[in-house]
Amino acid sequence: MPTRTARTAWDGGFEDGSGQVELTSSGLGTFEMSFPKRSSDDGGGATNPEELIAAAHSSCYTMQLTALLGKAGATVNAVETSADVSLAPDPDGGFRINRIALTVRAEAEGIDATKFKEIAEEAKETCPVSKALEGVDDMTLDATLETAS
Repeated sequence: MPTRTARTAWDGGFEDGSGQVELTSSGLGTFEMSFPKRSSDDGGGATNPEELIAAAHSSCYTMQLTALLGKAGATVNAVETSADVSLAPDPDGGFRINRIALTVRAEAEGIDATKFKEIAEEAKETCPVSKALEGVDDMTLDATLETAS
């Protein structure tokens, strides 16, 4: 498997500085970031590490879920996953990611809701990003199998 690369360039200090994070491997974009925007409720039009982790986790989880559903004989029509990543003070100093809440809604045929929830939980435990984030205190999953409309 290939190695993926991102690069961050930063100017100034922690509280008054700003930077850009670049998705180097794919070349898909460069995104602004700063601490004041990181700690604002709306993000101020900039990204931050927690949002990037949420993107990585939701995408990895979705791929793992679809792989496991296919392996179980289900036909996946659509999956939508969101990840809410929370930053909190660390009792040992600084900050840490203390909670990740995954929410998934899927349309799939050939599987019932009980088996879907079992597979959804397995995907949470086995996706590579979940494994990388094992130190997070609270990782929850809200998984729902919806009927096709």
